[in-house]
Formats: sequence, structure tokens, C-alpha cells
Amino acid sequence: MKKTWFTYLLVALVALTSLAGLAIRPAEQARRGAADYVVVAAAPGLRWEDLDPQRTPALWQEARTGSVGWLTVRSAHDVTCPADGWLTLGAGNYAAWDTREVTGKCAPAAPQLNRPDDIGASVVDQRTVVRNNQDRMPYGTTPGALAESVRCTYAIGPGAAIAAARPFGRVDKYAAELPADPSGVLGDCVLSIVDLGTITGSGAERQAAVAAADATLARVLAARPERSLMLIAGVSDTDTSSRLHVAIAEGPGWQGGWLTSAGTGRDGYLQLVDLAPTVLSALGRPSPEKLFAGYAATVAEGRPADPAEAMQGEHDADRRAIAQRGVAEIFFTVLAVVQLLLFALAVPVLIRARRHAGPAGPPLPPPRLVAAVEAALIAAGLAIPAALVADLVPWWTSEHPAWMFGAATAALMILGTLLIRLSPRYPRTLLPMAAVSAAAVLVVAADLVTGARLQLNGVAGYSAVYGVRYSGVGSVGLGVFVAGLLLLAGCVAQRVTRQWRPLVVVIFGGLGVVVVGSPYLGADPVGAIALTAGVCVAAAISTGGWLTFPRFAWAALCGLVVTIGFAVFDLRRPPLEQGTLGRFLTALANGTAGPAMQRAAAASGQALLDSPLTLLALFGALMLVFCQFSPWGGLYRLYGLNPAIRAGVAGTIVATLIAGVFGGSALGVAGTAAALAVPMAVLAALRVLLHAADRTPPPGETDGPGGPLMRKTDEEPERIR
Repeated sequence: MKKTWFTYLLVALVALTSLAGLAIRPAEQARRGAADYVVVAAAPGLRWEDLDPQRTPALWQEARTGSVGWLTVRSAHDVTCPADGWLTLGAGNYAAWDTREVTGKCAPAAPQLNRPDDIGASVVDQRTVVRNNQDRMPYGTTPGALAESVRCTYAIGPGAAIAAARPFGRVDKYAAELPADPSGVLGDCVLSIVDLGTITGSGAERQAAVAAADATLARVLAARPERSLMLIAGVSDTDTSSRLHVAIAEGPGWQGGWLTSAGTGRDGYLQLVDLAPTVLSALGRPSPEKLFAGYAATVAEGRPADPAEAMQGEHDADRRAIAQRGVAEIFFTVLAVVQLLLFALAVPVLIRARRHAGPAGPPLPPPRLVAAVEAALIAAGLAIPAALVADLVPWWTSEHPAWMFGAATAALMILGTLLIRLSPRYPRTLLPMAAVSAAAVLVVAADLVTGARLQLNGVAGYSAVYGVRYSGVGSVGLGVFVAGLLLLAGCVAQRVTRQWRPLVVVIFGGLGVVVVGSPYLGADPVGAIALTAGVCVAAAISTGGWLTFPRFAWAALCGLVVTIGFAVFDLRRPPLEQGTLGRFLTALANGTAGPAMQRAAAASGQALLDSPLTLLALFGALMLVFCQFSPWGGLYRLYGLNPAIRAGVAGTIVATLIAGVFGGSALGVAGTAAALAVPMAVLAALRVLLHAADRTPPPGETDGPGGPLMRKTDEEPERIR
């Protein structure tokens, strides 16, 4: 009894230590400038590849002097056309000019304007646009919220009129084009918005549009007021191919450095919805309550002085993101097909490896076939960790990025398989599972500790183009990390006595919760809560037996305590430093959480239908069902001999399903977890079946009850473990 209570005490201490680890925060290094005036000069379609020191001297000088970043132009539409981008800029929230889907090229931003006087203008369709965004879009956006937050706004150009229009359509001051002498115009209002023109097409046509925008910007810079902040942005795409665009802030306090915000948590990345809060923050004005979705930009140090070195060449994040989208779809589709074929080939081997009751039976599978199947299963389990490491290679710069990435990933898979195969302890049943799981945990954890550079715009990571995640752990990384962590915990727990197994699982789980949930590492509180639930279930059944009601109650209570701890730590942080959980709870308190929940549900539905990860989850589930409920599967025996492994598998299923449902990725997290866990479970089940075989050569003859492989009872525990 005393040992039992001592174990519970240690479990509680581990949980408290894990929560305390979430409070650790690095020193704050970001800074932000102030200004008396703000001038927003925007050009839909402007990308970093368009800038050149000779062809665009004004843009290049601003990039050299100011702070720079990659701008994600996400709006209420899947494709952000110029009108959507201008409207989102003025709303400070995800907006759409109309409800029509875009096919091919985007229409230019050409609002119908009335000029009741020579001072301002009125956007005719503004009231319809406002109703559509508030009634038919899931974001509750109020177009014109930025203009309503300042006393006066001056718009120059049709696109600028969309951004500067108030909710009822009025543009305070308007000019169709930049005057010959804009010095008096830019100082009339604290906020001026200038349309530099749309950058579209390719070749000479595109270069001419960029040169015209640069010439207009040069005139703006020459006439800007003193103590003014210049915000230069490519506010939209121009066709259905989503891209990353230019973001430059130049003015007092904005010299050099990377642009970032609390919304991205990544140096050098900014969202379109961050521009409106940045304007108000620079002017020293508060953001309108409940209306803005973004966060004011700040400046982080460490940027190379040369814009070419920072934003172009091998460091061109837009080029990498384009390559990532195509290669990721190919990689996960191929992985799903290969694993399906591998499972189909493994079934006959499992059937032949099963222990038969009669004096005669089919021969055991040949040792070479077993070795080949085991090697293939190990390589399959290493596929996603290898894909993460392969992003160290600049494959996106190749003319054939898919082939280069595939070659790097295959080489890493082969190398990892050989290292495991050559291990002196390879014959142990659980060694391959433990080794593959440890590799996955170490790769993801090392990546998070070093800033998640492998996952950002990585094939086995997430793309900044989608504007969903910029830092921390993505759904793919979370899936392999959870599966690897819980399976590794099960393998280690199986080596200790029964009463200490829950403690081992909780120690591993506590460390995993810190890695996933810390806003400075994984930055995924939803994933950390889901992992907590999985750890609680795994700890409850790690000693064997079923998940009884008392065990479930204790597991649920522990999960609730950790969830409350997350909420308390997150809500105690300043609003700009809160994670997604704190922001959601804040939105829930002020009544604005509905759109966020609706967006998560819509994202889950889309991910369920479109992602190859769904196939990985389904194929893995079918294989586990076969291995557990068919007479030839072997999982029942594996779980009976190694109850901690069953606990790890059960915890993985619980954690990944919760993370997928509430994180908006549907079966995405479960699919990546299955890509690692299912091949390892099949391999362990195959080994258990072979250890229990009752036949010896020649085929069909037995050597007494249990067979020769079961005769040395003193060696059996060592062999099956």
C-alpha cells in the first residue's frame, strides 16, 4: 500500500513539474516603433522576387532600411483577389468583396464610386459587402473597422478606396491618382492609403508593372510627412495560385530586423490582418474591441542587411512554399499507397507465422522473407521522421524538387533501417519499435527546440501560405511525436515492474506535454491537452487489465487538472503573448468564439475529404483490426505479453483523434501517427507469432508441446521482450 501511494505521489509531482515548465519564457527581444502619420502603400501581387536594386531602387532601399517579412494574404476566400485583399486590410479581419468563387485570373479592384463632392467619395456596394461578410461569412467581419478607428483617412486610387471606406461606404478624402505634388495630400490625414497598382502577368509585362509601382512609391517617399511610418505590402494574389508577398515597415523604430506578430510567432512572417492593428499601434490608438483578428507587428533582430541575402535565392520562402505544396501531396499519397501494399504483403506472412494446434501445418515463412518484411516495416515507420530531416537539404532549389526530396528521404530511411538492423539487441521483440519511436521523438523535439525550422514550409510540416500555422508543431509532427512518445514509453515501461509502469508513462507524457504545449516550443495547447488525455489512458492500463470506471475517473480527473493548468497559465499572460487556448477562452468570454469554432469545423471537414493522411489513418485502422481480431493477427498475444504496449497504442489513438477533431485537421494527426505506429505494431506482432511457433524443420513435424522455440522457458521472457 505504501509503495502504491508513493507511486501516486511521484505521478502528481511529475504532472505539477510539467505544468510549471509551461511558465518558462525567454527574454522578450521584440520592439515596435511609433509615428505621427502612417502611409500604407500597397500593390496587389507584389512579391519579393520582383524587387531588384537596379529596376526597383525605391522598393530596394526601403527593404534595406526598414524591417521586412513575408506576408500571408489570407482572406475570407480561399483565393485572395485584389478586392478581397484591400477589404481585409481595411477590416483588420478576414473579409471578401463578394461571394463568387474565383477561377483563373482575379478581376481588378474596381469599386463603383460616387463623388458627391471634391473631397471624398462613397463606395456604392459597401452596405451589401458589409451584410455579406457579417451574415454569410464565418468571421463576423466589419469592413471599414480601420477607418472607423481614426479621425481621418486619405485614399489614393480605387483599391485604396476599398480599404479606406467606412462601414457605410464613405471615404473621408479621395484622389483617383497620386497628385503631381503629393506633399500636401499625405499630411492631410493621420492615415493615407496609396494604391501602387496591381502586379500581374510575367516577363516584361510584370517588370513594367513593378517599375511603375516603384516610381509611384518614390514620389510618395519624397513627399511623406516627418515622423511617419511607411507600410509597403503586396496585399493579395492575382490568380488561384496562393503566394507569399512583400511586407516592409520603415520609419522611426522600424529600422532593420524582421517583421513578426503574436499571430504568427515566427520572425519574418506577417499576416494581412496584422496590418490594421499595426497602423493603430504605431499611432498610439487602441484597436476596436472584438473586430480585429490580427496583432500589431513588432521587430525582431537578426536579419541580414542585404535584402537579397534575407529574402531571395535559397532563402526565398515563397519559392519553397510553392515546391512544398506539390511535393507534400506526392509524398503522402505515395506513402499511403506503399503502406497499403506493405500491409497486404504482410498478411500472408502473419498467417504462416501463426502457431497451429495440430501436428502438421504450413511451413514457417523463410527467414529471408521475414527479414525483408521487417526491414520494409522499419523503413515505413521511419518515413515521416526521415522526411522531416530531409528538409535540411535545399531540395526546393532543384529543377526536380520531388525527385531530390524523395532521394534524400529514401537515403535517410535506408540509413536508419541499417542502423537499427545492425544493433546488437535487434533480435529483441520490441527493439525496432523502441528505436523507431525514439528516432521520431528526437527528430521532432530537436526541431522544436531549434525553432521548428524543419516544419516551416517543409513537406512533413506546414506551409505559411495557408495562414494557419507559422511556428511550433504541425499536425504531421504532432502525430509522429505522440505515437513515438507513447510507444517509447510503453517499451520502457515494459522493462520495469508492474507498479512502476504508470510512473514511467507519466514521466514521458509530462515531458511531451511541455514540448507540445509550451508557447515557445510546440505552441499547440490543443495538442498538449489531447496528449494529456492519451497519457492518462495509457498510464491507467499500463499495468494490464481493462479501462475500468475507477481508472477512467482518475484519468479524466488528471486530464482536467492539466487542462485547467494550461488555461490558467495562458490567461495569465499578456493578451499578445497568449496561445490559441488563451485566445479561444478570451473569445468565449466576450462572445466571439463562434466563428472560430465554425472555422475549425469547416477545416476538419475539408481535411477529412482532401488529405492523403485520411487514407493512412483508414489503412492503419484496418490493419490493426485485422491483427487484433483475426486468428492470425498476433496483437492479442503481443498485448498479453506486453500490456504497456497496448497502453501506448490506446493512448495514441485517444490523443490523435482528440487533437485532430479539435485542432481542425480531422484524421490528419491520426494518419501520421498510424504511419509510424501501425508498421511497428505489425512487426512486433509478427515476432511474437514467430516466437510462439510450434514447428521445427522439416516443415509439418513438431517437437513436443510448445515446440523447440518455447522449450527454454527461462529464456522466453528475454526473447519476447
